[in-house]
Order: sequence, then C-alpha cells, then structure tokens
Amino acid sequence: MEYRQLGSSGLRVPALSFGTGTFGGKGPLFSAWGQSDAREARRLIDICLDAGITLFDTADVYSNGASEEVLGAALEGRRDAVLISTKTGLPMGDGPQDWGVSRSRLIRAVDDSLRRLGTGHIDLLQLHAFDASTPVEELLATLDALISSGKVRHAGVSNYPGWQLMKAQAAADRHGWPRFVAHQVYYSLIGRAYETELMPLAADQGIGALVWSPLGWGRLTGRIGRGRPIPEGSRLHETEAFAPPVEEERLYRVIDALETVAAETGRRVPQVAINWLLQRPTVSSVIIGARNEEQLRENLGAVGWTLTAEQMAALDAASDTLPPYPHTPYRQQEGFARLNPALV
Repeated sequence: MEYRQLGSSGLRVPALSFGTGTFGGKGPLFSAWGQSDAREARRLIDICLDAGITLFDTADVYSNGASEEVLGAALEGRRDAVLISTKTGLPMGDGPQDWGVSRSRLIRAVDDSLRRLGTGHIDLLQLHAFDASTPVEELLATLDALISSGKVRHAGVSNYPGWQLMKAQAAADRHGWPRFVAHQVYYSLIGRAYETELMPLAADQGIGALVWSPLGWGRLTGRIGRGRPIPEGSRLHETEAFAPPVEEERLYRVIDALETVAAETGRRVPQVAINWLLQRPTVSSVIIGARNEEQLRENLGAVGWTLTAEQMAALDAASDTLPPYPHTPYRQQEGFARLNPALV
C-alpha cells in the first residue's frame, strides 16, 4: 500500500482507506448500504490491515451512532495500529443542540464519538457540512481547544463551499489556530465538480482530498451500462434519491470508456475508476466501502498498478464537462485561458 501525506500535515494516510457506512445498518439509507455487525466488521478490518489500509472513516450520523460503535468494537485491542476519522455536524436529533458545530454541540459530539468508538482520541475530526449559524471564530477556537486537550489530533471538513473553507483558513492563520488539513469530497469520473474550485483551493492551501463515493454512488461498479439497467438487489433502488445526479448519456459514455480501459488492462471497471482518482491532483486517499469480503477484495485491486497517460486522457475526455460560470470562459476563450491556465 502506498502512503501519502494528508495535505500539508505530518499525518501519513494510505492511498485507500475504508469507509464504515455499512456498519450498523440502521435507518432507510444506511440499512440499504449494509448491516455489518462487529464480527463481520472485524473480518473486513482484518483484510484491510493485511492490505495496508490503516485509516477507517465513520460519522456520528451513520446509523445514528451505530457505525462508530461497531467500528470501536471491531478495533478493540488494535487501536494503536490504525487511524480513525469521524465526522459530526449533521442532525442527530430534533433538539436545538442536536445539530451544527457550535461550541457546546461540538464538544458534546466529540465526547459522544469517543465513547462510542471506545478510544481516547480521534485522529481526524471532520465537520460533516458547513454550519452557517456558527461563527467561524467560535468553531476554530473550539477545535483548537479539542486539539490542545488531546481528544482530536487533526481537523478537516466535508462537503464545504470553497469560500467558507478559505475563510476558515484565513481566520486560523490570523489567530494562530490549527488549519484544516483535509476535505472529504464527492469525486468520481461522473462527478468532477470538485476540480473546478475546490481542487485549486486544496492545492494552494495544502488540503488533502479524502474522496467519498469514488464509484459514483454505485453506478461505476461494472454492473450498469448500455442495455444493462440497475440490477435487482442493487442498493441504488433504495438510495438513488440521495445520490448526486448524472445525465444518462454522460454516464454511459464514461462506462464505455471504463470498459475499454478495463479490457486493455485486464482489470475490473471499478478498479479502473478508483485508479484514475489516485492519479488526480490533491487526492490523499480514496475511501472504499464494502458490504462483504468479495466487494472489498475487488476494490483492493485498484492499487499496485498505474493507468497509462493515454488511458488517463481517454477517461478524462469521456468524463469531461464544461464547468459553471465564472469558470466557463477560461475553458472556451483563449484570452481567458492565457490569463489563468490553472483553471483550464
């Protein structure tokens, strides 16, 4: 397994990490993802550790805390061998203190996660979403206190707008507080919006991308294609309403290109899709998930080899889309592109 620096931090993370949204299996979304108990989770973690995967990602909202509980139980006795990433900020109840990242909410959320995980510290705490109701100074001062206390080692964000992330970095510099070193983002061959603004920001500010849903919410598994609709038993039947949208013809165009490259390399479609991500700028780790051992071992086949420049270019071309304004003219007009080739 290759290990990479997480942004500009000193934390080294594996190129592939493991997402535990399939642990616990409670609620309409997460029960469709998977329902691994501690015994099943322990077996998947054994396979991960044998392959060199040492970073395990969860969130308090996953199955209403059950994912953290199962992960903690499955890691019992080997906490020092792994890194734990968890997220908070999304609603965990209907009360006024059950959502967001205010000082009181964030401190309580961290303590609750530590209890469920059965650990004394969180290696990477990420804010699951941008909370417009909490001043950035309150948020960063609280994170500074949590890091100083030893409960949290590094801080990151997830699903953040670029301007809010940059605002937070500037405030951290102004007050001497720890900066965000990670951004957990949706990024795939059928979801390349990350590249438009968040990727240049990450490169400039030393923020490593942790990629979630690298297979486009299960659409790039190789089981869907032209003339091959969503198969029976696919979780997409229950979860597609939650998925980032994609235009059907573009999806098939990307799948056609993936199948061509898969045939050239002797690899599986999902392995090609993940390998493409591992060669993209700012990507520190791609989070893979699995409901069973077969899925996990297939995803592990995404590392240990490299797509050629020609294959990368073919996948780039098949998945390319015009970015939204104000980035569009930098792609369409030579004069704009000359002023800022980094946006092209």
